[in-house]
Formats: sequence, structure tokens, C-alpha cells
Amino acid sequence: MSRFGSRDKGPSQRQLRVGEMVRHALTLILQRGEIQDSLLETTVISISEVAMSPDLRIATAYISPLGLKDGQPVIKALSSHAKFIRGRLARSLSQMKHMPTIRYQLDTSFDNYATIEGILKSPEVQRDLEASDEADGEGDS
Repeated sequence: MSRFGSRDKGPSQRQLRVGEMVRHALTLILQRGEIQDSLLETTVISISEVAMSPDLRIATAYISPLGLKDGQPVIKALSSHAKFIRGRLARSLSQMKHMPTIRYQLDTSFDNYATIEGILKSPEVQRDLEASDEADGEGDS
């Protein structure tokens, strides 16, 4: 076993804390409308999570542009303003030794939740749940 434990444990408390700080600072930049881009000014963007690399030099921001079918133009717009955003983040996160490079990805977790909910509400699953409830009710008499 290595000195720092197993790599399978997931992100450290430090990674989680710094990721949340970056998410908060990035959200404030977007809320204030500091980025001069017509697409970003007219789109509501939700940042669900910022995952940090173990060395805290790369931050992956998972975003969901609300009201848009295709989020790739928003990803491209954010990426094109990366230098400006990084400079604004440096003001908010002055306590950090290195300012992380921000990468943007679409957050697909909401799509996954919708898929799971659709499966749970399907007639086949409902039928199986009703059969299970009836079987449980017979043993109570």
C-alpha cells in the first residue's frame, strides 16, 4: 500500500473543498454577467459540480445550460473566454498557490435521472411492484 493510501477512495476533502470554492467563484462570475458574450448573457447556466484533479491544477466544471437542447455552443463560448475567467477567478481565489485550468463538460446526470424515472414509471415495473405488494400482503393474515 502506498504512503498516501489507496487511489480508489475518491476525491480527498481538500479536492472537494477547493472544487466547491471554484464552483462558487465561477457561479458569481456568471451571475454578475462579467463575461461579454451574447450567448452567455442570455443563457441561464447551472454549475452542478467542479471536480478537481489531485494536484488541484485542473478543474472540470460540469454545467447545464437551462432551456437549450444543445449545450455545446455554451461549452465553446466558455472555453473561448477561459483566459478572462481564469483571471477573474484569481481575484476570488487569491489564497490558492496555483490557479487551476478550467475545463467545461456538459452535466448529463439530470438526463440519467430522467431515464431512471421513466423506467420506474413504466407499466412493466409498476406491474412488478403491484405483484410484490400483493405477495407481501398475503403473509400478514
